[in-house]
Amino acid sequence: MYDLNIVLVEPQIPQNTGNISRTCAVTGARLHLVRPLGFEISDKHLKRAGLDYWDKLDITCYDGLEDFFARNPDGKFFYFTTKGRYVHSDVEYPNNAYLVFGREDKGLPEELLRDNPESCVRIPMRNGLRSLNLSNSAAIAVYEVLRQWDYPDLSREGKLTKYEW
Repeated sequence: MYDLNIVLVEPQIPQNTGNISRTCAVTGARLHLVRPLGFEISDKHLKRAGLDYWDKLDITCYDGLEDFFARNPDGKFFYFTTKGRYVHSDVEYPNNAYLVFGREDKGLPEELLRDNPESCVRIPMRNGLRSLNLSNSAAIAVYEVLRQWDYPDLSREGKLTKYEW
């Protein structure tokens, strides 16, 4: 059994968190939300983006980064940031990996990045552009980890509705 964890530090946009919750639900990843949040968990935009997957989530909320790290002492953390030194697909992700993402408007605290340079990864993009959307970044990261793990417990074959292959 593999454990994959997505951590959103102070997310501000409910639709992003809703989309990420849907990604977590369909992949079996756990979702960790670090307060303060820019919305209420009951926000209609959050639940609309997550649609009918909300009850399929394994979700935990924390009262800040100190609380998060205190309650997850054995995790292997990877900080996704435009300031990262390593390309996300060049890193080997172990079981119990935590993919950590920052606020949409500020990213992760620079002190955290400074103190963990070997764990800072980035998704490549064109120079001069700010960043990818948070929910897109999380999806890219999750599926890279799952690809490395050979997509454990995920369906690999689809079926046509009206026809047979």
